[in-house]
Amino acid sequence: MSADLPNDDLSFDEIDELISPRAEETDFDRVVETALSRRGFLGGVMTFGLGSFLVGTTALTRDALADGHADRFGFAQIAANTDDTITVPEGFEWQQVVTWGDPLFADSTSFDEATRGTAATQARAFGDNNDGMSIFTKDGRTVMAINNEYTNRKVLWGNNPDAKWATADDVKKGMNAHGVSIFEVARDDAGNWQVVVDSGLNRRILPETDMDLTGPAAGHDLLKTHADPTGTTTKGTWNNCGNGETPWGTYLTCEENFNGYFSAADEAHEVSAELARYGVSSKDWGYGWASVDDRFDVAKNPNEPNRAGYIVEIDPFDPTSTPKKRTALGRFKHENAAVALAPNGKAVVYLGDDERGEFLYKFVSHGTYSAAGNNSDLLESGDLFVAKFHDDMRGEWLALTPETTGMSDAEIRIHTRQAASSVGATTMDRPEWVAVNPTKAEAYVALTNNKNRGKKPNAGGDDTSANAVNPRVENHYGQIARWMPDDEDHSSHGFSWNLFALAGNPDVHDDAYAGSENINAGNMFNSPDGMAFDSTGLLWIQTDGNYSNEEDFAGMGNNQMLAGDTVTGEIRRFLVGPKECEVTGVCWSPDRRTMFVGIQHPGERGNSHFPDGGKSLPRSGVFAVRRVDGGLIG
Repeated sequence: MSADLPNDDLSFDEIDELISPRAEETDFDRVVETALSRRGFLGGVMTFGLGSFLVGTTALTRDALADGHADRFGFAQIAANTDDTITVPEGFEWQQVVTWGDPLFADSTSFDEATRGTAATQARAFGDNNDGMSIFTKDGRTVMAINNEYTNRKVLWGNNPDAKWATADDVKKGMNAHGVSIFEVARDDAGNWQVVVDSGLNRRILPETDMDLTGPAAGHDLLKTHADPTGTTTKGTWNNCGNGETPWGTYLTCEENFNGYFSAADEAHEVSAELARYGVSSKDWGYGWASVDDRFDVAKNPNEPNRAGYIVEIDPFDPTSTPKKRTALGRFKHENAAVALAPNGKAVVYLGDDERGEFLYKFVSHGTYSAAGNNSDLLESGDLFVAKFHDDMRGEWLALTPETTGMSDAEIRIHTRQAASSVGATTMDRPEWVAVNPTKAEAYVALTNNKNRGKKPNAGGDDTSANAVNPRVENHYGQIARWMPDDEDHSSHGFSWNLFALAGNPDVHDDAYAGSENINAGNMFNSPDGMAFDSTGLLWIQTDGNYSNEEDFAGMGNNQMLAGDTVTGEIRRFLVGPKECEVTGVCWSPDRRTMFVGIQHPGERGNSHFPDGGKSLPRSGVFAVRRVDGGLIG
């Protein structure tokens, strides 16, 4: 285990690279020269002649943004800031809905700042560091399902002398801060949204919760363990990042950096090359789970990591139901799961693998959706594809099959990264959330950043030279790409594509790192991460980037949420989060008059007391934003 690993101020990718360093590119100058001379493509960007490669025929110019297109935003842009609070435009207000440690059941206790709770209280309370979330309604009741991705160890165990776990209960408390929180919400007499404590629909899904393994990989030898010799059942979900929701009313939670919880008592133990591709090693990230549960010791249970890294489907209205890990959708560091229905009724799920130089995927179900039928197994089987972007603004979905990869169908679903590498998919700048436009056939992906672009290969040794869709070497700002499926059919194998935005800083740079022409001193940002469309077709963009407000990031302030008009390309800042937070997770109330926004890890470096102020502990949570006049918001 690695309780002393200096990782509290590092990203998950940086921790993985610290444990398992990547080889440096040996001919960096050649990579840069090649990128800059790509048919004048990137050269045009460097001179700010963005041309058709940005937003195609819309042509993102400031003239285009003022061509008489109606203002769809309904708010005035706010300025960046470094305040320790949530800032929203004039005419809007926000209120706290739920924060880490708030009880979901009457038999639990209120959050105790002195002890930060126990394993038992945490199992009955809202988890830590909430991320993706959805809202569901049925029979007049409203339920929220929210991921609890990970926990800030220095805060969780800050009552201990060295701010590390000291007892088994400390470790189990950390475990129970992970998973998914599901609970009913309702408005109180003042119109504020509140948790319905002790609702029969309330539920915590934890790393110990029983789950089924389904799909092509279920029962394969690589999924069998001493505890489960059938390879068809497992326990728990953790490091759940983004999310998705299905037309048939289920919640999709996405297992991302699952690798950081496995370790070996012998730190010299060497894991297999297949596990190493996913960042699994003999060292964990300081959580200590193997100290209380042998399944997290990779020397004792080398197959256990193969049972994590999936999309988990959950029925939010049945607390007795068993969550299902859908292996058909592949195994990797899932960011979110964006679901669309093709014209033929097939369910299409877009999936990003959030690591530097990994890939963008698509799943197409074998079965078809029926509005009046049973869709409970629609994600049980289907075809898996990975994206290939070409310089001519075309792209294709490469099928991951035994014929194309030389792997069995089950192996493809377990070693999905290796399968994608074998067919020559396009390495991407950390593909995070995908959002599907509800008003037209197109989808967007947030490519948050990639400091290794043009410098190091990915974890599988694949080339990461600058390419058309990831055009900047050592990309610290990120970009948003979009694609339009052929025949307006999300199940089609071909697409055209362009870039909606290149994030950047025009106050510091006058080249490609200034960003695209829809980025200016008033709306600039870095590291787009969470994304979602509202019902009108506005694209909401949330950031998880550098909040130093210095040097390359001067003027950007805290992490934020912006709205983008995908017709004109205009982007406006709507919300700024508190200090050292990530703004992540968004959904809307059934009447579209409340927007729920997640604030994760405020004060991750010790400099926030949000939301309660004073000397209180910083706590992640969900916050409701609405218009003062009660009007529609999304």
